[in-house]
Amino acid sequence: MPSPDWTEVTRHLDALYDASEGLEALFPGRKFTLDGHLVGSIGEVVAAYMFELNLMPASTLGHDAMSPDGRQVEIKLTQGKSVALRHAPQHLIALHRPKGGPVRVVYNGPGGAVWDVCGKPQKNGQQPISLSRLRALDATVTDADRLPQLRDAPV
Repeated sequence: MPSPDWTEVTRHLDALYDASEGLEALFPGRKFTLDGHLVGSIGEVVAAYMFELNLMPASTLGHDAMSPDGRQVEIKLTQGKSVALRHAPQHLIALHRPKGGPVRVVYNGPGGAVWDVCGKPQKNGQQPISLSRLRALDATVTDADRLPQLRDAPV
């Protein structure tokens, strides 16, 4: 696959954020957050670029990508304050992108350590964990347990 024009990708993302804010202004009390497949897919392609991951087909059960060294990688991106997991991933990359960017790595390390401290399952079966908790856990990850970040976030 040819490398995308990341400047164009950034423009599209910013337009999505602007549309979300515009809808919230038109309908006070209603949230129009960017989430679900849209944000998940953005996180996957950005992480694949940053860490040279091989993406699995969309909606592959259990993980989103394979690392060059064979680790199964779950990728989470949020614009909010937490992410949620359905299972204990082998490796987790959690990203945050506030409006206007850029994407920042919040956690890059073994998934079991995160799963062990996730919150109680929600009605949808997902278990949440805050970005602040992920940052604290990330500070304890050794370099050997991280995937090497080969490029800065493009957006």
